[in-house]
Parts: sequence; structure tokens; C-alpha cells
Amino acid sequence: MTKDQIFEFFRRLAEDNPSPQTELEYGNAYQLLVAVALSAQATDIGVNKATRALFAKVETPQQMLDLGEDGLKAHIKTIGLFNSKAKNVIALSQILVDEHGGEVPDTREALVKLPGVGRKTANVVLNCWFGQETFAVDTHIFRLGNRTGMAKGKTPDHVEAKLEKRVPQPFRRDSHHWMILHGRYVCKARTPECWRCKVADLCSFKKKVLEKK
Repeated sequence: MTKDQIFEFFRRLAEDNPSPQTELEYGNAYQLLVAVALSAQATDIGVNKATRALFAKVETPQQMLDLGEDGLKAHIKTIGLFNSKAKNVIALSQILVDEHGGEVPDTREALVKLPGVGRKTANVVLNCWFGQETFAVDTHIFRLGNRTGMAKGKTPDHVEAKLEKRVPQPFRRDSHHWMILHGRYVCKARTPECWRCKVADLCSFKKKVLEKK
């Protein structure tokens, strides 16, 4: 995709959805961090179902520690890999209490040192809570980057680096939300719904599905 096509790509998505948001439910930075950490290899819908009751009780790292690992597992047992995720959430909560005064840090360097927090999770927190221009490359964005020709790469880090270079203002802060939502609901993995895509003419995907099956 050319620079002009990329600009128009985001312009149209922004026109359709001016204020895109993550579909994860949270009330503060800590709850967002926990929700994103739990969402690895799980759906936002599944995470939200599990965290509604949890977040009604737990708003801070100390409250999570008071709940304990077994108490946390009881809330998130419907989420994949819940045992290891519970262990990580308790461990990161302890570090937040011990080293950060119970607050979520606002740098990627500090975030990725937390158990269970990788670059993608850190980028989501930095973007959604702190308003930083980060590109959290999940499976949807990885697919879109390659399929559309906007940011081709063999790894999520490669795609992130390409997006960092190619996504223009004023779309940088919200671009990963538009791409996630577009990938989740329109440019789907198995059968992209090109027949109803607002940006199909800008995309370099050669096997466009132009008729609904």
C-alpha cells in the first residue's frame, strides 16, 4: 500500500468509528493490565464474562493479593491457561505493590518486566490508559498488516516496526483499535468479507471475496 492509500484506509475507518475502544471491560489501569494479561489466547468476550465479578471485588494489586491465587482461579477458571495466568497476575500484583507503590508504570521497559506481560500487553496498556502511540500487534493486526500490504512482516515485531514507520497522523494513537475491530468483524481470518469492506479498493489482497457465500 502507498502512503496515500494508508492515509485513506484509516480516514475511512475513522469516519465510520471516530472513537474506537478496546472491547475489554475495566475501570482503572490495574484492571486493564489484568484483563489484557488474561486475554492471551482467549476472547475479549470470555475475559469480560470472567472479570465482571472479579473486578467488582478487586480494584487494586493489594486487593488481588488479599484475594489470593486460589480465589483468583475461582473467578477465571473459564479462561484458557487460567492456572498459569493466575500465578502471573498474583506475581505481577506483588511487584506493583513492592516496587511501584501499587501503581501501574507508564513505560514499556517497566511493564514487560512484570510476569505474564509481553510487548503486546504493554503496548495495549500504554495506548488505552496512557494515550501513547503504540501498536499492539495481535493476530488480527498481524493478519491485516500482511494481507492488505500495509505492513508485511514475518513476526509481530516486524509488523509493529512497519506500522511504526508507515501509519500517519492523526491516526497513530487509535490505529491499532481500528485494525483489530476491522480484522475481528470484517477482514476475518478464514473468509474476509470484502463485499462489505469500506477499504477493499485500497487493499492489495489478491484473493478478494467479493460475493457473499
